[in-house]
Amino acid sequence: MSIGGQIAWDDTVLPFQLERCDIRGRVARLDTALERVLARPNYPPAVEALIAEAALLTAMIGQTIKLRWRLSVQVRGDGPIRLIATDYYAPESEGAPARIRAYASFDAARIDPDGPAYPQVGKGYFAILIDQGPDMTPYQGITPIAGTSLAHCAEAYFEQSEQLPTSFALSYGRATLPGQPEKWRAGGVMLQHMPQASGTSPRALDVLAEDWNRANMLLETVEELELIGPNVQPPELLLRLFHEETPRVFEPQAVHFGCSCSEDKVRQSLSIYSAKDIRTMTTPEGTVTADCQFCGAHYIMQPDTLGFEARSDGD
Repeated sequence: MSIGGQIAWDDTVLPFQLERCDIRGRVARLDTALERVLARPNYPPAVEALIAEAALLTAMIGQTIKLRWRLSVQVRGDGPIRLIATDYYAPESEGAPARIRAYASFDAARIDPDGPAYPQVGKGYFAILIDQGPDMTPYQGITPIAGTSLAHCAEAYFEQSEQLPTSFALSYGRATLPGQPEKWRAGGVMLQHMPQASGTSPRALDVLAEDWNRANMLLETVEELELIGPNVQPPELLLRLFHEETPRVFEPQAVHFGCSCSEDKVRQSLSIYSAKDIRTMTTPEGTVTADCQFCGAHYIMQPDTLGFEARSDGD
């Protein structure tokens, strides 16, 4: 697709609320962060499309939840696209960006690289995992893969696991700005019905249902180029769609690509193995290597420093 104009809202998530009804939401735009996510080679087009969709969903869902550390989305299926995994890391300090990363696992021999992406996931599950950090019990919610997109899976998850009606409108793909190389862009809007207080009257519930239906009808009118920009900025998009519902926007959150891998974490993951196991992992060059699935970082370590039987220098 070809688009023009200045980009002002790349790699941001803008929270908003519709003041005349109990609906909150997010507008997300991913540009450079998505390019970094998809920078690893050998992803077929069908896999790239699912990673883009999952990253966009994760950015909006992660910003919705008050996290201290990490939210993860995992999609596992029995088709040739076996796994889509994303992580959203909450900002480490006030004003800092959130971080996002993603990767996919697939069977290159079975996949149709240019065919429809979602059907190649097959049957499986959609999961959201929330980790609030050390000494906190992680939360995990799982629902079966449903509908015709990852967005439908996310909607089913919130309906079944959280009892929160939720809708998404997404657009993603390679875009070309005048004088610039082709690159990935993605944009989306998330709507979510706010939880209702117990004892809400039947008449009030009917009004809330009407508000929800009207907001979704308006969301269905959004156009692809309005979602991904750059000519229509997120506050303007909200006014175009929901001006009668009086949208109120809050502080936008920057989202950058970021990976949490490190040599220390690799060593920790190998600490459960014996010296015999470590020898089976040793290359002909006499080292143990590991690659990060998210960012492609390559680690080279000496085998006698790994595993629970590792000796320290001088032993």
